[in-house]
Amino acid sequence: MSITRRSARRSVRVLGVASASAALALGLSSTALACDISEFSAEAKCVGTKGVISVTDVDASGTPAVVTVFLENNGADVQRVGKPTEVKGSVTGVTIDFAEDWKPSATYRIHVKAGNLVDADIKQNLTTPSTACTAADSASPTPSATPSPSASASTPAQSASPTPSASESSSTAPAGTASNAPSPAAGDSNLAETGANSNTPLIAGIAGALVVVGGGAVFFGMRRRGSNGSR
Repeated sequence: MSITRRSARRSVRVLGVASASAALALGLSSTALACDISEFSAEAKCVGTKGVISVTDVDASGTPAVVTVFLENNGADVQRVGKPTEVKGSVTGVTIDFAEDWKPSATYRIHVKAGNLVDADIKQNLTTPSTACTAADSASPTPSATPSPSASASTPAQSASPTPSASESSSTAPAGTASNAPSPAAGDSNLAETGANSNTPLIAGIAGALVVVGGGAVFFGMRRRGSNGSR
């Protein structure tokens, strides 16, 4: 009987220790998975020419949290940026963006509220870069306009092409007129050749001699008749 009681007591003690260990382990694991403000971070960056403030949650428990962003000036809230936004973190991290045309070296306060676990600001306020998004874009070199080729380079000048001179134009004009004139008929050409023949002076000389001889014969004949009549 006594051995049985001792065995039962030992079994109860073992169960008690195991239960306590399990409860302790569960408590530690719950504490480890609980949402904490250190799991939130913020960054100011540019998306194209627009500025955004990004808040990242790496809470592995995925506890829903509401993030609110405020613009600060001398330690006081100037205005709220956008609307409070809910985020559920993960081991790899979940990021939400707040559209904000932030100014260089501006200060923002990011507040996080996750149920009864977190109700605090991110430990350090966010300070934006010293260069705005639009200024960065304007600083980038812009391609200059491609110079268009000038008229003198693309097309040859009119003075380069040879132009006929006044003497050439005057000399070529009569040639064109002569070429357009009607050609003489066949008969006209024969007459011209006859008049220009080298035998023409010889014929004229013979005809003149015959005229002189005939005139002399007539003269002597008439004289002869006159002498016979006087007798």
